[in-house]
Formats: sequence, C-alpha cells, structure tokens
Amino acid sequence: MSDHAPAIELAGLRFGWRPGEPVLDMPALAVARGERLFLHGPSGSGKSTLLGLVGGVLVPGQGTVRLLGTDLGSLGAAGRDAFRADHVGFVFQLFNLLPYLSVLDNVQLPARFSRARAQRAGDARIEARRLLGELGLDDAGLLARPASALSVGQQQRVA
Repeated sequence: MSDHAPAIELAGLRFGWRPGEPVLDMPALAVARGERLFLHGPSGSGKSTLLGLVGGVLVPGQGTVRLLGTDLGSLGAAGRDAFRADHVGFVFQLFNLLPYLSVLDNVQLPARFSRARAQRAGDARIEARRLLGELGLDDAGLLARPASALSVGQQQRVA
C-alpha cells in the first residue's frame, strides 16, 4: 500500500440484517493512514456493524471495503480471518477473551494466530508483559489469573 492510499476505503457500502432493510448505506468514506475517526450515534445506528464490515467480520450486501489496499470482498472467510489476524486490532464489546486462559496467554493469542504479528512482537511473552504494564495490569498474580476471574474493567483492558 502506498503512503498516500487510504487505510480504509468504502464505496457503495450497503448492509442489512434483513433483506430490504439496510442498517448502513454509505456511498463513500476514506480514512487516511494515521487519521483518527470518532463514531458517534444512538444504539442501533450501525456503529458496531460498520466496524464489523471494516474488520472483515461481516460481508457487505453491496459495495466494497478496502483495508490497507486489500478488497476484503475478494477474500473468502479464511482469507479475511488471516488478514484480520495480521493487520487488524479488535476489542469486541463482549471482549471475546478465552475465559480459561490466563491474562498473559490471552494477550499473546494474536501472536499465535499470525506469524506477521509474532515477528513484529519479537518475544511475545515480553511484549505482552510490557503492554499489560502500560495498562496497569503487570501484577504477577494477576497475569496468571484466568480471564474469567477478572473484573469487567480488567477484562476490557486485557482485550
């Protein structure tokens, strides 16, 4: 991807949970590399749906979603999963932590799913500890706890 191409580019995007009832209808949107975007709207307005489309979790009914120059519609489900593992960070509303894994193991999961992320991280255990430290979650006892034993706020930070 060139430095001038948008990081996110949407064109003719339409999505609906039921046929004929679009939740999203976006003629165009481009977000430059490094640009920040704030999504605001009432519950049910499509914010999470839009993020699901941009992350390749959902597939649009119409239109294109390009992320880092890649048309996500040209990828199958496994291809979108692999692309997301390599290039997208997602904190889901319900966190999607594996409850039986430790805090440290949950944070290291992306490096286990993606060689590209593992290479960028170097030693995944050290990098996970560093990241958790920045979030105030570096207590040794906490790192070994299963995610299910954390408060909701702690789970949010782990995610």
